[in-house]
Amino acid sequence: MTGPELLADLVAAGLPRERAGQASTSAWSNGPGDRYGLHAHAYDKVLVATSGSITFELPDGGTAVTLEPHGRLDLPAGMRHAALVGPAGVACLELHLPAGSLAALRPGRETVRPSEA
Repeated sequence: MTGPELLADLVAAGLPRERAGQASTSAWSNGPGDRYGLHAHAYDKVLVATSGSITFELPDGGTAVTLEPHGRLDLPAGMRHAALVGPAGVACLELHLPAGSLAALRPGRETVRPSEA
């Protein structure tokens, strides 16, 4: 998946085009066992794993989510999260949107889309 493909997917799910025009994308990777401490962002973030795996702890929801290739996690601004990279490392595509953008997506849409096999 590419940044434009991810953005098109979000627009199809109800993201207003003016919000999509304010998005920025980046790609990153980490080695096995790397950790990110508990933190939050002032912007909405959408993550898609492109290879490997990463487990996000979401303490405010009392859950953990593991992303594998094609798995997606939508993090609204202010949602605290920590992460642990899986044994094969991870590569992700990341999209930043203005705070509140994810709320525009169609009601009933899952925050987490399970990985596709």
